[in-house]
Amino acid sequence: MEVNIQRINGNWDLGYSLDKHVLQSVYLGENQWGHAEFDTTRSEVGEALFLLKYRFDFTQISAIADQMTKSLSKYFSTACLVIPMPASKQRARQPVREIAIKVAENMKIPCIENLLIKNISTPQMKDIDSRDEKVDTLVKAFVINDVLGNGDYDILIVDDLYDTGSSLEAATKVLNEYSKIRNIYVATVTRKR
Repeated sequence: MEVNIQRINGNWDLGYSLDKHVLQSVYLGENQWGHAEFDTTRSEVGEALFLLKYRFDFTQISAIADQMTKSLSKYFSTACLVIPMPASKQRARQPVREIAIKVAENMKIPCIENLLIKNISTPQMKDIDSRDEKVDTLVKAFVINDVLGNGDYDILIVDDLYDTGSSLEAATKVLNEYSKIRNIYVATVTRKR
């Protein structure tokens, strides 16, 4: 899989994304129901993520996680555990969770699925206009589950799509309050810009 790695900046210690999600999108007009149609060209990893999330092609999990491990694990060599970004939309199978589990397996470190929990329902972030409002909404929704033993932990948060960074910023704010966490790293499959 060809990727174009880029650093993503935020309140975390270090973050990277594999590639842009969409390389080009051309408006084609409206369909018979008045919905806009586009001819969209995605990056290879963007297409894999699209197939996973919206076409339920779970065979993409290994390809995405293997590419994340191959391309990004060198940046996060001190990470001793992986956590998936809590989902904003409930699905029978959570793609980010499954990618995070596979990345952790590849890195030979644990994936702690219940360290950062979203304990209240929120609107999808794309439906909230202000970036600050997105962060505040999520900070109030996230809680830490004290499941780690004594020590200082470097953690890797795995997420699917980096857009404004508000979800990851909120997660990092909450995780920074947990005394057992030393460094917070972020890895996303794709990015909007």
